[in-house]
Amino acid sequence: MDDDRVTRRRVGAAEVRRANRGWWDTDADAYQAEHGAFLGDVDFVWCPEGLREADARLLGEVAGRRILELGCGAAAAARWLAAQNARPVALDLSAGMLRHAAEAADRTGVRVPLVQADALALPFADAAFDTVCTAFGAIPFVDDSAAAMREVARVLRPGGRWVFSVTHPMRWIFLDDPGEGGLTAVHSYFDRSPYVEQDEHGVATYVEQHRTLGDRIRELVGAGFRLLDLVEPEWPAGHEGIWGQWSPLRGRLFPGTAIFVAEKPAAG
Repeated sequence: MDDDRVTRRRVGAAEVRRANRGWWDTDADAYQAEHGAFLGDVDFVWCPEGLREADARLLGEVAGRRILELGCGAAAAARWLAAQNARPVALDLSAGMLRHAAEAADRTGVRVPLVQADALALPFADAAFDTVCTAFGAIPFVDDSAAAMREVARVLRPGGRWVFSVTHPMRWIFLDDPGEGGLTAVHSYFDRSPYVEQDEHGVATYVEQHRTLGDRIRELVGAGFRLLDLVEPEWPAGHEGIWGQWSPLRGRLFPGTAIFVAEKPAAG
């Protein structure tokens, strides 16, 4: 993309929502063509490093649990949860991604409820779920992720678990380059200005938000959560795949993903 189409700048909430819904609607086919095989049709992959919920068990017991997959994309994780006898619901802002979720349900015969909604206004009752999770969905894209954390806390029962993965915040120091160009620090870790791609008129077409590790922890604590773990998956031996800025070269030197495991304290 041309340099003048990429910037770091503040973006209003409405422009963020419009840009990202439009981006994922437009990009859904290309995204699934590029990454669908890696993510699988009925699988729960937390990150480009390939960490699977089947191995990590970050959600704890899932059988019989009411689980919301937030920012589900094509909902492969929700279908995997259904195959583990959970009771999942898959939610995404993008109709394009939910279309792929419906097609995968037809392909696999594994069906879960699909909901199109904004992570900042979840259309569910208080304490509706035992667990909420997302692999790179919603949280990196909404303009007010602290408000999204509060929404998750609202729909989660006391004692419930909230687990989400995002690009590791230290990656924002570097360019999105999987090669040697991505090994040199060029940005301030403390600059929270969003990454923005925009059209020839300066209108945002894609927006991704940066928060530091400390910001994320404060968001969780501010929403009433207790942090149980922060997982930084290591790049596995033999994994030679490249996913955007993720690569063996960078992955062997510094983390690419942060997975936050939190719990809403039990009542009393």
